Amino acid sequence: MRTREGGRIVDEAAVIARVRAGEPEAYAELVRAHTGVALRAAAALGAGADAEDVVQQAFVKAYCALGRFRDGSAFKPWLLSIVANEARNTVRAAVRQRTLAGREAAFVEAEPLIPESADPVVATLQTERRAALLAALEQLSEDHRLVVTYRYLLEMDESETAQALGWPRGTVKSRLNRALRRLGRLLPEFSASGRG
Repeated sequence: MRTREGGRIVDEAAVIARVRAGEPEAYAELVRAHTGVALRAAAALGAGADAEDVVQQAFVKAYCALGRFRDGSAFKPWLLSIVANEARNTVRAAVRQRTLAGREAAFVEAEPLIPESADPVVATLQTERRAALLAALEQLSEDHRLVVTYRYLLEMDESETAQALGWPRGTVKSRLNRALRRLGRLLPEFSASGRG
């Protein structure tokens, strides 16, 4: 699988082969290529201020488990399943529940900034929609929140989502369908405007 790293293409299989062959510094290429999506995943899954620690721990665990990584598989879904487990462990271990405002702030920090040239009205509307979406996601079950987060917020395709969550593709489809119907009821103004 090839992925972009700072504008250049990284052949993941070749990098993994180099690491397995005793070149651990090659792992830095995978880290650079996947840090952004891993941070977004950790933030979206509730790690908040601990997102960087979650991602760092996930990369360490992935490195240690690289011998068990299945050749021919995509690295990103495999890594994101480790990030999800680390984020869950961090959230469960937290003394107090993270607030929606904390998740929103962490998610916005992990997202690219809106360019200064953007229309302020459009930027405000995007911020309001993101806040409404995150509030609605909070009302979903954990499985539904996860499938929506992986599929749409992290822009993974169906098979990558299935691999990352360890679910069959049919389960991803059915849970995503139910989650989207529930979100449509929670956010009627967005589902109506999205049909045009």
